[in-house]
Amino acid sequence: MGIHERKQREKERRRDDIIAAARKVFSVKGFNSATMEEIASAAELSPGTLYLYFKNKEELHTSLSINILKHLGTEIKQVVHQDISVEEKIERFRDVFIDVYDYDANILINLFHLQSGETLQNLSDEVMEQLKKYSSQAHGAIIAVVKEGIDTGLFIDEHPAAMADVIWGSYAGVVLWVDSKRLLNDQKDFVRSTLRTAFKIIIQGMKVK
Repeated sequence: MGIHERKQREKERRRDDIIAAARKVFSVKGFNSATMEEIASAAELSPGTLYLYFKNKEELHTSLSINILKHLGTEIKQVVHQDISVEEKIERFRDVFIDVYDYDANILINLFHLQSGETLQNLSDEVMEQLKKYSSQAHGAIIAVVKEGIDTGLFIDEHPAAMADVIWGSYAGVVLWVDSKRLLNDQKDFVRSTLRTAFKIIIQGMKVK
């Protein structure tokens, strides 16, 4: 291995260490209370070193969201190629959505806030490109399954991208809305059960009558 390759691997390893430390700090302190100094301390690095890898706290937090989006896209793409019916694939999407919520609800919630907020304006071009790339991959996989349903006559003949938006938007909406109810009313976490109900309604609504 050459010097350049070693340096590149070291850079990637350090970046992963920073992200791992950030996830711990954000989980304990929350985004608003966490500081770059605390994250640097958790990663055993100087604050100045953090800024060599991330433009600001928003960009570092966004990188966590990109990781979970990448994981989500990978899981969704695997469903596309499974030898099961279209309806079963949509149901598998539901299961993937719930699994990702269980993995890290806070980061997932941040992802959905990120996609509709002003934080996007504070990101570097590189991070924005990553966000676009993995969003497109996840969305494209859902579109592929919806199109398969339309082509086989199972689903109504509407634009597949719009129908995929309904699925993705329902996921984001349920997670954000039900979580906000839990915070306001100290209720139990009903995200999973609400997602199951939402997908029953979505599947029935997409089917040809």
